[in-house]
Amino acid sequence: MKVLIIIPAYNEEKCIEQVVRAIDGKYPNVDYLVVNDCSRDNTEKILRQNGFSHLKLPINLGIGGGVQSGYLYAVENNYDITIQMDGDGQHDPSYIPALIEPICSGQADMVIGSRFIEKRGFQSSALRRLGIHWLKHVIRLCSGVKISDATSGFRACSKSVTRLFSESYAQDYPEPEAIVAAAMNGFRVCEVPVQMNERLGGDSSISGLKSIYYMIKVTLALLICRLGGKGGK
Repeated sequence: MKVLIIIPAYNEEKCIEQVVRAIDGKYPNVDYLVVNDCSRDNTEKILRQNGFSHLKLPINLGIGGGVQSGYLYAVENNYDITIQMDGDGQHDPSYIPALIEPICSGQADMVIGSRFIEKRGFQSSALRRLGIHWLKHVIRLCSGVKISDATSGFRACSKSVTRLFSESYAQDYPEPEAIVAAAMNGFRVCEVPVQMNERLGGDSSISGLKSIYYMIKVTLALLICRLGGKGGK
């Protein structure tokens, strides 16, 4: 199958080279695309100097717009599977085969890499874990799908789900809403255990009091998504 790894990046000068080289070292025959979301640091310079495959966005679109740009690229270039990985070094590319296996075997259409199944590696802050636990119940209420790590940005999508997300994708904090949208459009969503690392650099967009704001905003977005029918499709 033709696989594309999408790496959204915003101000990741401290770690983007290490992330790309780790992927290229393990999977030299797998395509990747760094989506530089109008970074203000040296991210673009590092990508150009190393000849890394990347897309430079002219304006900052946020995580949702950046990832959706990757999905659009995947559809236009006829990829069978897309994998989303963060550009901050939290996701270990060693788990990519496990992530895509349920799709390759026809058991799932979307696969989430969860740090909470085996509870090994970096587990995030207590406040954020509380929010993720809450979202697990909201997602189950909205879609019937039980997902333990709803905010995980380490995920794989089939060709059909990739096309869905290329047409409609949440913009602010898209990971939980994408799960509900996929399920409501009849796609099978599952999880596989992964181990995550602490970020190599940069700052999280969800920390401190922002975690509370995030939980409230995403909860409302999920409920609206559910009431809207099929995730805005």
